[in-house]
Amino acid sequence: MMIEKKKHSKHYSRCCAVQAIYQWHHTQDSMEEIITQFAASELLKQGDRKYFKKLVGEIIALQPSLDELFIPYLDRKMEALTPVELAILRVAVFELAHCLEIPYKVVINEALEIAKAYGAEQSHKYINAILDSVAVQVRTTENVGGKA
Repeated sequence: MMIEKKKHSKHYSRCCAVQAIYQWHHTQDSMEEIITQFAASELLKQGDRKYFKKLVGEIIALQPSLDELFIPYLDRKMEALTPVELAILRVAVFELAHCLEIPYKVVINEALEIAKAYGAEQSHKYINAILDSVAVQVRTTENVGGKA
């Protein structure tokens, strides 16, 4: 008998954060308005609300500096990314750069799971390559990519 691995509440927080960042990108609604909408919905029922608020609030506040971390690794203009890819990258790059207590492999794996669920068919491969490069850049204390 196979037991299904239970998703952690932070996984659901990340999924909701990707959706919220996607929504913010399209509507430019305020961070407070978006957080309130998600808090009132069933979407965050299984998530860690505090972590969701941290992700959304800080990603919106830090968006230009987060984008600067991954733009050098793009093989196309940022405008050519799908809004889902952009939202996933922003969430994962924020975690790589600002949530050092989360191992980089966990951050990347979560981003890839979300990309496989919500992104275009092969977008997870593209996202993986970008995040691997960002991880080497920002996670200098971890053995990322075989570098100490």
